[in-house]
Amino acid sequence: MDGAGRFAVILLCALAPLAAACGTGIRAHPVAAPSGPAGGRAVASTALDLVGVPYRPGGSDPTVGFDCSGLVAYVFARLGYSVPRVVEQQFDVGRRIKADQIRPGDLLFFETSGRGPTHVAIALDRESFVHAPKEGGAVRIERLSSSYWSRRFLAARRWL
Repeated sequence: MDGAGRFAVILLCALAPLAAACGTGIRAHPVAAPSGPAGGRAVASTALDLVGVPYRPGGSDPTVGFDCSGLVAYVFARLGYSVPRVVEQQFDVGRRIKADQIRPGDLLFFETSGRGPTHVAIALDRESFVHAPKEGGAVRIERLSSSYWSRRFLAARRWL
């Protein structure tokens, strides 16, 4: 993370208690966090810090584990953004981008079971992503070009 990114994270940590209003349901506003490419790099960096955390169905916290959409919601929340908690709702956030436009922090959606988005990941670059894969697994890095993921890739969306 570059100096500006670190400063933004430190600033967010200092202001988070005020923005969160001690858990009263008031959410931080995205303007407090870095946006654009810097914000995307901060999202990717935050996701990388969670590699190795176990998978847990319904999990959305590193102390208990993550499922795919819980990982996304947690990473964005750490940077002051509120995104929906469910894959299908996350799919409706942001704008759709082409695969050759993917950059760090973009959300990647896959059809792993059934039709429509059933799995989400955070792009590190055009070729790799971080995600919480499945029961018995842990948050890890994968390649979009692998035969498994390339066949199941549905869409990419940019939220920042």
